[in-house]
Amino acid sequence: MSDIKTVFIGFDKGADYVQDALGLSEDDGLESAVIISLFTDRRADTDDDIPDGTLEKRGWWGDDFNDDAADRIGSRLWLLSREKQLPEVLNRARQYAEEALRWLIDDGVAESVEVAASIPRAGMLGLQVSIQRPRQPVTQYRFERFWSA
Repeated sequence: MSDIKTVFIGFDKGADYVQDALGLSEDDGLESAVIISLFTDRRADTDDDIPDGTLEKRGWWGDDFNDDAADRIGSRLWLLSREKQLPEVLNRARQYAEEALRWLIDDGVAESVEVAASIPRAGMLGLQVSIQRPRQPVTQYRFERFWSA
């Protein structure tokens, strides 16, 4: 099974599809699913502080109609956009990414998902994601070109 390959460019440019000589490139869908899960804004929880000081909780409107209230699209990584580079912020980034990717385990796509958050250089937050799928080698993704100050 294949899907249109999606690549994450950065928060200022978003994501895009990849073209090759024959049209749109394809992949097995995992990378596209990870990108959408991490870099689509999930609705903020009621106790989350909104970075711009508004009451706008963002998120996908369709989440309001899910049979399972815990089944939501995207991540809350956007809440960290104005945070300082502190250990507790790195911990929250890891937690938000794990929360966004939890569905991979719940739906049987992966046996495990591990996330590490880092500061690859000043003013930048990076994520390394390792996904163990059943009967396959570990797949790793590294995202470092976002939240550049």
